[in-house]
Amino acid sequence: MAATMADVAQLAGVSKKTVSNYFNGYPYITAETRAKIESAVAELNYKLNVSARNLSSGRTSTIALAIPEIAHPYFAELAQAVVSAAQRRGLNVVVEVTDGEHDRELAVLLGESGRYVDGLLFHPIALGPEDIEAATLDVPAVLIGDRVHGGRFDFVTVANEQGAYEMTRVLLERGRRRIVALGMERSDVPTAAAQRFEGYSRALAEAGIDVDDRLLVGPVPWNRQSGAQGIAGVLEAEVEFDAVFGFNDALALGALNELQRHGLDVPADVSVVGFDDVEEAALAFPPLTTLDSGREWIARSAVDRLAERLLAHDLEPQVIVADHRVVGRASV
Repeated sequence: MAATMADVAQLAGVSKKTVSNYFNGYPYITAETRAKIESAVAELNYKLNVSARNLSSGRTSTIALAIPEIAHPYFAELAQAVVSAAQRRGLNVVVEVTDGEHDRELAVLLGESGRYVDGLLFHPIALGPEDIEAATLDVPAVLIGDRVHGGRFDFVTVANEQGAYEMTRVLLERGRRRIVALGMERSDVPTAAAQRFEGYSRALAEAGIDVDDRLLVGPVPWNRQSGAQGIAGVLEAEVEFDAVFGFNDALALGALNELQRHGLDVPADVSVVGFDDVEEAALAFPPLTTLDSGREWIARSAVDRLAERLLAHDLEPQVIVADHRVVGRASV
């Protein structure tokens, strides 16, 4: 016989009402209680009766996730993390792909896609603050991603500058001084590339090292091909370097492959680090040192915040910065 909510409550040692609050996104459940309920749900393989809840609440129990692409490892893994976090709350997820195009992103934010959902998680990369402030969404929304948009919406974001600072420090502490900034951008607009470049530059300045324009590669698309081509260009120009900081893992993995293709040993000749800790980073040869930028944390926090907004639409918007940590492997 299928487990019931009462069974979950008994196993977790809490009331049935507390379990109900958990599934309805009640924000004041303690972390300890939440962990007990999640453990009980997993052990009993409990499935929330979504149809019955929808009939009584008028909700669809479905949220939309709008992301730039699904083929990129980071976004694929982010989407999976969001789906997993949503399922724990009895929510379904519809994924929309915008290709990072301004008009398609704007259509998402204006609610023009014809979706029937209770809320939206949205990762914009092409929209500016003025677009976001003009949004006409009629459902709660939480923005996620790299470019912070303070204002109308909650925003769950990556610690871009601090994370890049820490990754550059990893290289400096290993005696590297000629560090290629692969994927950088100089811009007054707080893009991920610009923020990570600020962190890179700050770490160099603290070490008494001037930024060398010959070691700067960008702006370029953040993919493996650009990483390989960028490092090939530095090698062709015969610029001296002893380390590469790929501003995301795809760039770093492309650089790693190109360095090895040219007969260079990683890390004996050149150290390589990335940013994001996608699954492939651990499977590279050598395994890539990188920054766990909090993808799972972002997914969980964004879903939790959206669940709170489904209960209380008048919450004050927050900017929530993800936890992060350096993942040391053999590429440095």
